[in-house]
Amino acid sequence: PEVVNGRTHKATVVDLSPWVEYEFRVVASNSVGIGEPSRPSALLKTKAAVPVVTPTNVSGGGGSRSELVITWEPVPEELQNGEGFGYIIMFRPLGSTTWTKAVVASVEANKYVYRNESITPLSPFEVKVGVYNNEGEGTLSSISIVYSGEDEPQIAPAGASALSVSAAEVEVSWQPIAWNRHTGRVLGYEVR
Repeated sequence: PEVVNGRTHKATVVDLSPWVEYEFRVVASNSVGIGEPSRPSALLKTKAAVPVVTPTNVSGGGGSRSELVITWEPVPEELQNGEGFGYIIMFRPLGSTTWTKAVVASVEANKYVYRNESITPLSPFEVKVGVYNNEGEGTLSSISIVYSGEDEPQIAPAGASALSVSAAEVEVSWQPIAWNRHTGRVLGYEVR
């Protein structure tokens, strides 16, 4: 609070964070200066409230075939606003109207893996992550696009040819595999 009148013996402290322990001290002042602070008050925890922050850096991807991996930055304890804190994960295939909802009841969680054999490799999903505690559900993050896990390449490189360079060397060449949903990201080739 602002400076309190000398005849007032109490003040209301505002804009505190929910479900956080505070201690308070009082300092007397006059025209000469500021005196020593009082002893700290006993610790007092503010009441719980619905969480107001959303997880940041919602992304994901990778994983195995038929998996959708969703990741986020965990919410720090001082922003959880109450007991029973956890995460709400909402996702749907891009273009779909129906959301699938999952709940992760772990404060430290930063990842959720959805497994379903019907997920095709590298399928785009719309993803939102929110939070909840015993007081209720908070807001959800903005939508992020996350791709399901890849499968091994289904197409062999074409046009493989070999050219003798010396008595101990052969140069092997081939046409690269073009990226598409069925081949995924080719990270390298193996010559046998």
